[in-house]
Amino acid sequence: MGDLGVFGPTVPTQYGGGGLDYISYGLMMQELERGDSGVRSTASVQGSLVMYPIYAYGSEEQRNRFLPKLASGEWLGCFGLTEPNHGSDPGSMLTNIRDAGDHVILNGAKMWISNAPFAQVAVVWARNENGDVQGVIVERGMEGFTTPTTHGKWSLRASATGELVFDNVKVPKENVFPNIKGLKGPLGCLTKARYGIAWGAIGAAMDCYDTALRYSQERVQFGKPIGAFQLQQKKLAEMVTEITKAQLLNWRLGVLMDAGKATPQQVSMAKRNACEVATNICRDARQMLGGMGITGEYPVMRHMMNLESVITYEGTHDIHLLITGMDVTGFNAFK
Repeated sequence: MGDLGVFGPTVPTQYGGGGLDYISYGLMMQELERGDSGVRSTASVQGSLVMYPIYAYGSEEQRNRFLPKLASGEWLGCFGLTEPNHGSDPGSMLTNIRDAGDHVILNGAKMWISNAPFAQVAVVWARNENGDVQGVIVERGMEGFTTPTTHGKWSLRASATGELVFDNVKVPKENVFPNIKGLKGPLGCLTKARYGIAWGAIGAAMDCYDTALRYSQERVQFGKPIGAFQLQQKKLAEMVTEITKAQLLNWRLGVLMDAGKATPQQVSMAKRNACEVATNICRDARQMLGGMGITGEYPVMRHMMNLESVITYEGTHDIHLLITGMDVTGFNAFK
């Protein structure tokens, strides 16, 4: 993936990135998730949740030290925001740092962290003694830092998931982000990642549509291919229509991203729409394949299981709905 340039494609070339625009990034995520959501998740985390904050919030020394190795794939990174007791409410995080001279002491835990078991670098968000949220770069090998693997997943099985546990971890102050404080730091990262998900989920939908279309042209019942029956054509016509509409929304959002005009609320709308479109298409495709749809011979059930994670992580379906609701009404329904 590093050789393909899918890690941090929008990061400037001087730091090992691709220097590409956001539509190029979106198309990369679409094609990766057309293969598997877990593979796209690995790339999204690396680019949007690890490399982006180091580039946007980090010092020049941090950029030069970490970004080239992350871009090449020599190092893998992860992003620590979600906690065991705080998912959709990151403002209640308990993970904390305290000043200890030339370093800070980090304590707490994060969970549901993609790439955690194999990551050399973790971008972690914690609350300081003044109550401000700050980002720190934690490195593999720091004493007191462990990454237990999450087992028993039936979704995103191609992606490694784990926890981040911090027991009096000494983090040098050179690893603290100097250019950001507050929740706008991690939320800014999530906006970039959610944009990639909006494209990625449609990739999964495209693979399910293509699988169903091919199957409908080959599977014969009642003397003719099932694609010749009206109800099957209705499913296929609606699938390709919804994919096209979602791609147009994503394309327009990409234009706004490149112009620096996209809002987090617009990104939420695109992420939620793509996940809903993709899950509906996967389920319709499974029905078209009949019993074969649940087998590993076809990718549909794998995509269906993966999308149950995609529709939940980086803002649940309901949370994104409320973000749009607050945007249009002006009323905050979160509290």
